[in-house]
Amino acid sequence: MVESAMEFIRICRKNDYHEFVISMKASNTLVMVQAYRLLVAQMKAEGMNYPLHLGVTEAGDGEDGRIKSAVGIGTLLEDGLGDTIRVSLTEEPEFEIPVAKKLIEKYLNHSNEFDLSGIQLEELTYSPFEYSKRKSIENEHVGGHHVPVVIADLSKKTDLKPANLFAFGYNYSVSLDKYNFTDQAVDFAYIGNQNPSFELPGSLKIIADFENWKKNYSSSNNVYPILEFDQLNSMNDSDKTFFVRTKAEEKNLEILKKYSKAIIVLETEYSNKTQLFRNFRINLSKLDINNPVILHIEKNESDSEMFQLAISAEFGASLIDGFGDGIWITSNQSDSFINSTAFGILQATRTRISKTEYISCPSCGRTLFDLQETTQKIRERTSHLKGIKIGIMGCIVNGPGEMADADYGYVGTGPGKINLYKEKNVMQKNVSENEAVDALINLIKENGDWIEPTN
Repeated sequence: MVESAMEFIRICRKNDYHEFVISMKASNTLVMVQAYRLLVAQMKAEGMNYPLHLGVTEAGDGEDGRIKSAVGIGTLLEDGLGDTIRVSLTEEPEFEIPVAKKLIEKYLNHSNEFDLSGIQLEELTYSPFEYSKRKSIENEHVGGHHVPVVIADLSKKTDLKPANLFAFGYNYSVSLDKYNFTDQAVDFAYIGNQNPSFELPGSLKIIADFENWKKNYSSSNNVYPILEFDQLNSMNDSDKTFFVRTKAEEKNLEILKKYSKAIIVLETEYSNKTQLFRNFRINLSKLDINNPVILHIEKNESDSEMFQLAISAEFGASLIDGFGDGIWITSNQSDSFINSTAFGILQATRTRISKTEYISCPSCGRTLFDLQETTQKIRERTSHLKGIKIGIMGCIVNGPGEMADADYGYVGTGPGKINLYKEKNVMQKNVSENEAVDALINLIKENGDWIEPTN
């Protein structure tokens, strides 16, 4: 992508033409972010500085489309890159611009920023042009080779009940007296000073405030204390896993070397979180501290869409760079919305897959079928296929190239006719639109990727 762009840039410059903006869109957020960064580095090396148009193409619809767009576009805006943006949704066109405006609103407000002028510029300890997860010690299935964990915040509940866990992926059956959990079940629940009066599911680990833990849970194997940074010396048992709240601007990090069982909960009250989290990561590397790091962001917004876009950008910037062994969101939004946002961010950054991914384009003049209706039909039949990527493209012009990252493709090729793909290969041509969804399901079955949905 970068070499192709540079080829055309050089042709323009050779002819003394400079009135252009460069777009490096992709449906894969990692490819999109890394391509733009690499392009800027290449232009800088050759003394160029042309404006950039940012977008995640074929982002999809609904929550997935918004989170994916915010992760990709937001990560680059967090880097200070980007001059124009396009949010691409498989929805009515008039829904796109309001989302784009909300996304950039975050970057028009520069209040409550930490003064970075006193921080010395350091060489990055990782490559911004390729994904590589930060190496960390494995501790209670956090860090190491494990996917990022998700922490639910139950500390503000005045009366904890089994129903409170429903929004976080745990369904309690009264008749069977047992829990069933979904693919979006959280890994830890923070209870603060609360003391649940019911038995929690065995697979759910609990985090309690230090004093609460000492009084009620110190002998429990499934409950872990969380300490403030200045309480570190209170943790005498070096074999006991614990969490420690750590400000991203904290300077006295050497003390963490004494606590190999500590899981860092990284926080900051400042708005420029990406820069502070990035600097914290560099400092950990310089000190050879390999403890797992949970990224904790508290964001209270009355507008749920604004909340989702802003927090996706902030988490996305770190996760795309391989930093973060888990995420923890504290917010005034509903529990189910917080949980779906958390797992959506991990899905969009491709760090933890919990559902089917749809790569679907917005409507345009070349679209040969009703994209929204068709996308919904396919989603209804395939949403249980965790980890499968399905491309739903309106035309043969852009479809095959822009859904090249998908496992399966559904591409309009003529009025009422659909081509079906397995990865980049055409498997069936000119299938009737009335039969195409069933044919797609059969194609998935033939390739061994189908599982029957469970009620």
